[in-house]
Amino acid sequence: MTSENTTMPQVQLGRDGPMIGAQGLGCMGMSEFYGETDTAESLLTLDRAIDLGINMFDTADMYGVGANEAFLAPFVAANRERVTIATKFGYSRTPDSPDDWNIDNRPDFIRAAVDRSLQRLGVDAIDLYYMHRRTDSVALEDSIGAMAELVAAGKVKWLGLSAVGAAELRAAHAVHPIAALQSEWSIFTRDIEQDVVPAAAELGVTVLPYSPLGRGMLTGRAFATSLGDTDARQHFPRFSAENRAANMLLVAKIEDIAEARGVSVAQIALAWLYAQSRKLKVKTVPIPGTRKRSRLLENVAAASITLTVPEMEALAPLASAVQGIAV
Repeated sequence: MTSENTTMPQVQLGRDGPMIGAQGLGCMGMSEFYGETDTAESLLTLDRAIDLGINMFDTADMYGVGANEAFLAPFVAANRERVTIATKFGYSRTPDSPDDWNIDNRPDFIRAAVDRSLQRLGVDAIDLYYMHRRTDSVALEDSIGAMAELVAAGKVKWLGLSAVGAAELRAAHAVHPIAALQSEWSIFTRDIEQDVVPAAAELGVTVLPYSPLGRGMLTGRAFATSLGDTDARQHFPRFSAENRAANMLLVAKIEDIAEARGVSVAQIALAWLYAQSRKLKVKTVPIPGTRKRSRLLENVAAASITLTVPEMEALAPLASAVQGIAV
């Protein structure tokens, strides 16, 4: 099931942010990590996303060690009034030290990082600025305080956190309103439902699930044989030969539901996430990443699919059976 005329529902970012499409676009793979890139197709996919009502575009300063932000800059400039651009800081990784995966939340680092991102993106203000990862070597209040200063200075409009717990989300929100939380959430990864999602719902924080398609695993069994030599997922536990075989048996169960509905596995995965967020009463904007217009159309159409109670019940136990879910 795909749709050329899907009307994208709208969701508010945080309590006082803009209305954004109920699905965003993760742009990381356009520059790095998931195999060979395709610049021409990626640019066409960005333009098509705007046409389909997607206006939240997600990047980070470490994606392509700055290259992804620079890649998006012309697109953002051409569509500035229609684009909500989100980027992140936190990793020490730079073009001179691409293997440096240390996390830095110091206020001075944050102040320097935002200026670099502003320059690469070519914007006067970043719409949504995330702390990419948290390290307890710096007091959370100090980091959020520095981020709040960026809002006061007009360099950033709204603040976000990524992959934090409920207590950290509450503590940060007490320093400055947090508009968005980005964490992994899918049929296969449901840890945040216990404490984090209820906290977000209470605080009015919008959850933007990354990897809602299980880093590609929830696109179907054919995906199991499609990883190339340059694909970072080869090193993730869930994609090891042994774990992948077990996990593909779970994907086959989702395929059965998809085939009965005449839709794709990815669409079932996204429709599940929309249904689960409604059940848990939290505002949710999944950000599946893709470089391809065909995949984009497929993903967007999922926003109009409503799963039945028996389908949701059949999908509920899968997460507890996933192997190698640590990454």
